Amino acid sequence: MLAELKLKTFRDLVKDASKDELIWMNGFISAFIGDATPVAVPATNGKSVTVSALAGCTVVYGTETGNSKKVAVDFSNRLKKQGVQSKIKSLDQYRVADITKESCLLVVISTQGDGEPPAAAKKFYDYLLQTELSLSNLKYGVLALGDSSYPLFCQAGEDVDQRLNKLGAQRLIPMKKCDTDFEADAHSWIDGLIGSALSSGSEVISAPAAVIAKPARSGKRIYDGTVVTSIDLNDRGSAKETYHIEIAAEEEIIYEPGDSIGIIAENNAATVAKILELLELTNDEVLRYKDQSYTAIDLFTKKINIQYLPERVIQQYAKLVNKEIPSIRMDLADLLRIYPSDGGRLNIQQFLSILENISPRLYSISSSAAAHGQNEVHITVCRSNFNVDGHLRYGLCSDYLSVLNEGQQIQFYVQRNSSFKLPSTETDVIMIGPGTGVAPFRSFLFEREAQGASGRNWLFFGDQHFVTDFLYQTELQTFIETGVLTKLNTAFSRDQQHKVYVQHRMKQQANELFNWLENGANIYICGAKEPMSVDVEDTLINIIATQKDVDKSEAKTYLQNLKEAGRYHKDVY
Repeated sequence: MLAELKLKTFRDLVKDASKDELIWMNGFISAFIGDATPVAVPATNGKSVTVSALAGCTVVYGTETGNSKKVAVDFSNRLKKQGVQSKIKSLDQYRVADITKESCLLVVISTQGDGEPPAAAKKFYDYLLQTELSLSNLKYGVLALGDSSYPLFCQAGEDVDQRLNKLGAQRLIPMKKCDTDFEADAHSWIDGLIGSALSSGSEVISAPAAVIAKPARSGKRIYDGTVVTSIDLNDRGSAKETYHIEIAAEEEIIYEPGDSIGIIAENNAATVAKILELLELTNDEVLRYKDQSYTAIDLFTKKINIQYLPERVIQQYAKLVNKEIPSIRMDLADLLRIYPSDGGRLNIQQFLSILENISPRLYSISSSAAAHGQNEVHITVCRSNFNVDGHLRYGLCSDYLSVLNEGQQIQFYVQRNSSFKLPSTETDVIMIGPGTGVAPFRSFLFEREAQGASGRNWLFFGDQHFVTDFLYQTELQTFIETGVLTKLNTAFSRDQQHKVYVQHRMKQQANELFNWLENGANIYICGAKEPMSVDVEDTLINIIATQKDVDKSEAKTYLQNLKEAGRYHKDVY
């Protein structure tokens, strides 16, 4: 029984409350005291789902840049404030077999590259899609993060949502797709889920199971920039072309060290001309693509991906022209030339419906607003090339950027990376960035200098040759002279008979490197995912095992603890 004062307060509160508020209070109190009395909520498949105010909920997240973790942590905290007991786990730490024991699972997952889940979610994703399970006792919700500039927007989240439903689990709320400006949509989805589960005993909270929430429209802030500097950082005789590009804008560019910029390249003019000829199109012929009108020249230059088409597009084209085409990737010009339509001119609108947008390419920012001003941004771009059937080909965006002249216009947007940020100014940092992986660390060093940071800075840099490929050599030497860069270890793989890479330099510095870690240093890796980041991580594990005199399993746990503590960061591609 309540004391008299509390009873009066309670009666006053109840007296003025609406029906919905009373239902919400009932659900809240039930959850708070662990009451087994459920709140009934109609599910998406027409069956009644009973939710004891989401009690016993597990929030899991799969992330590459940290955005999904940020949302999941916020979600878990808000559930706890509502009196709902919940636990939160990264999907790389979640025991996938436990899913059959869950009563409520909330999944926050991003999508990478060509519709793939982030590396941390791959084990969960594969297990879920490849294993037959009975999940009829599971209630769930999926919040998908992605970038609508990519063709398979939020595909990983969509796959997880549909698979859970197919295995018998019951949606609490329709899946929501969030674009790069995800905060408002994520908060709205969380509000909807909490509000519906806690305060709605009879109201239908979702559309039929087959209906998926429409994708959020991109809220990216697009900047209009001008190329003010473009310099090839490699000397004559190098096998590489690496460009330092500075872009200025009239407005302030909002970014932090560790972020990237996204650029949508334009297709090569000669290749576009060849495609229009093969399709029997004139430059100014007006076409419809994704509910917009474009001239043929603009459409194939600025919108449609014509390079290295994915197998799914190749096979859709095969059906369109009724031909057997191998499941391979090829350029659009080659596809039209080798496998032309035998039934006369293609139905252009049908043909356009199978083609996909040019995907943006992300480049780590190599400048610091504190050091270089708020109206410019720098990137470091290696012009990629490869051989196809004896012909030299270039990567779309790196080729586009490499031939831009000073004064040319370019559009870009900032891609946040909350998991690759500098620590406090007094914390030491170890940076491992061979090749263009040095880009964010140039940003870090300029930022630390501008901050007057007291923390020490150690860089491992590598490339092919000292004479031709020592990117930002003069700047790095100046940082050494001024004390901003405490240590610099370089590895030039082809300057001696046996190749030497950054991981070899790490081994040579094993004792001191481990001492830095033991004294609280943060460690960062940027550059190629394979094999570089794999080899570097293996080396770190071996160094930890040797220096601590433990086995590899314990060394991996040590490294995982660094990651959980926000001291181990990777930005690899």
